[in-house]
Amino acid sequence: MTMLEQRIQQQFFDSADLKYAAAELLCKPIADAVSALVGSITGGGKVMACGNGGSAADAQHFAAEFVGRFERERPGLAAIALTVDTSILTAVGNDYGYDVVFSKQVEALGAPGDVLLAMSTSGNSANVLAAVEAAHHKEMTVVALTGNGGGRMRERLTETDVHICVPHERTARIQEVHLLVLHCLCDAVDLQLLGEQENT
Repeated sequence: MTMLEQRIQQQFFDSADLKYAAAELLCKPIADAVSALVGSITGGGKVMACGNGGSAADAQHFAAEFVGRFERERPGLAAIALTVDTSILTAVGNDYGYDVVFSKQVEALGAPGDVLLAMSTSGNSANVLAAVEAAHHKEMTVVALTGNGGGRMRERLTETDVHICVPHERTARIQEVHLLVLHCLCDAVDLQLLGEQENT
């Protein structure tokens, strides 16, 4: 095996090791997040997701699986990625600053009973933290996906929020677990809404 192949293999091993380590630690907050999501959706609410970079892609991925489907056929679930409207993002960024590109949308579109899915691998993204504050003003529940100890996000969350903090410092590893968490959320929400899937 070449050195390059060994390095690639080690990436797989490191990712797998973290997922094993995180499984027991994160299953309770993930279950709590499922309860928040199901409570919101069944109560007529919606999920608003935000993040930067890879987390922006995750926000869109999550919204797509809620509005479309995950693995089972069902009616679409109300979810919005706050990362996709370039006119809003550029107008707000230009007029007010990048720190409020998500919070302005939460203020305009959020309602009591909605959920904000706030993703920041460091827990320190200023625009995500501003969105959390706006969500609290709107009486929304926050489900925060972070890593690296949670950063400043940890102190911004309330007792009714849910914090899913990946126990790692490396952004790539945290993002890999965040994607698994999002799939767990989608699977468990479908389970709660549709029941167990019959074997065919």
